[in-house]
Amino acid sequence: MLKAEQNERLTRVGPGTAMGDFMRRFWVPFLAGTELEPDGAPQRVSLLGERLLAFRDTDGRVGLIDEFCPHRRASLFFGRNEECGIRCVYHGWKFDVEGRCLEVPSEPADSNLARKVRLTAYPVHEAGGLLWAWMGPAAERPAPPAFDWLGLPPEQCYFSQFVLNANWLQGMEGEFDSAHVSFLHRRLDMEVAKTSIVGEYFRNDTAPTWKIDPAPHGLVCAASRRTAENELYWRVTHFALPFYSMVAPEIGGCNSWRCWVPLDDENSWVVTVTYAPHRDITQAERDAWAAGHFAHPIVEPGSKRLAARAENDYLIDRAVQKTHSFTGIQGTRAQDAAMTESMGPITDRSREHLATSDQAIIAIRRLLLDSLACHGAGEAVPAMRSGDVYAVRSGSALLPDGVAYDQDKTLMREMGLAGAAEAAE
Repeated sequence: MLKAEQNERLTRVGPGTAMGDFMRRFWVPFLAGTELEPDGAPQRVSLLGERLLAFRDTDGRVGLIDEFCPHRRASLFFGRNEECGIRCVYHGWKFDVEGRCLEVPSEPADSNLARKVRLTAYPVHEAGGLLWAWMGPAAERPAPPAFDWLGLPPEQCYFSQFVLNANWLQGMEGEFDSAHVSFLHRRLDMEVAKTSIVGEYFRNDTAPTWKIDPAPHGLVCAASRRTAENELYWRVTHFALPFYSMVAPEIGGCNSWRCWVPLDDENSWVVTVTYAPHRDITQAERDAWAAGHFAHPIVEPGSKRLAARAENDYLIDRAVQKTHSFTGIQGTRAQDAAMTESMGPITDRSREHLATSDQAIIAIRRLLLDSLACHGAGEAVPAMRSGDVYAVRSGSALLPDGVAYDQDKTLMREMGLAGAAEAAE
């Protein structure tokens, strides 16, 4: 359990908060690049409690600026995106992607007001189909994170997104609760691969054992389950500062990467990239994910809202719950969202009763609180300084009894942790 003040410290992300200031020292994804076209419609962006506007100018450059015109604070969402700038339709003031005021046509021709006016604007980096913002001090800006999927072609990646109506930490913590998989995602009517999240290994051992190790990017959170053959099924998931999760695949399956970007204190933008490092993704895999299976959601057409959500009780079917699935809710993402959002926008962690299965969640909270303390003391955590520390991926393996995940060199190499294994010898 956390004290109420610790919970506040971890969950509040607006300007001037400890977590908000910390997160602004990392590159923050905020939109898919395809959502902006040159001279196309601008997009409203909520990010870390700030109301911003994104647009792509005539030359293809992306701007992320204060949503409101500094003249009379009208929203620039209604503005004209033209000739390398966004023009307010109220009085014609025009701004470029760097927030510079280019024209104030409502003023006399000899006015120098344009040189005195500037909008807040954040540098933008485009990679992997995502737009990333730097919201911290210019002097502290590091190289963007080098996640290993960023260099893969589209044929090897699958992308989805949705908005979770809950605090970022609430959603992300579910990724590191391995025990819930044996219950929340259980199917009652399927015989599937043993290592699938609805498979035999998850049904037979519902109390996984944790091994949690520090890493430059954050934490390596490995959970093992004992099989009927008395082997250990290891699933190795990464927590990467400040809000990334890389959940273990089933053996031979695709890897996943997910970010839990705080739009504000009570809502999060969740992006999932499922990728195959060594092959193309099959059409059958894409069809399954588009249908809401495994890691990807079903959203309302043209929106980022889950089709199954609180207003419709996540489309729970009580008949299906009795005979087919543990929850009666279709889709892993909807099942997770039902639990996460049912806690309220920001759950009161001072009323929790954590258990052995929550070791990874406890470790992540401790790391975050320690990182905030370091940042408050003027110290930088390793992930702030180098984007290369993010070049890791999750993994899974079936190993003999008594063999830990980090004793298997093949698995460690596949996850990009071979150097850690060698250093431990």
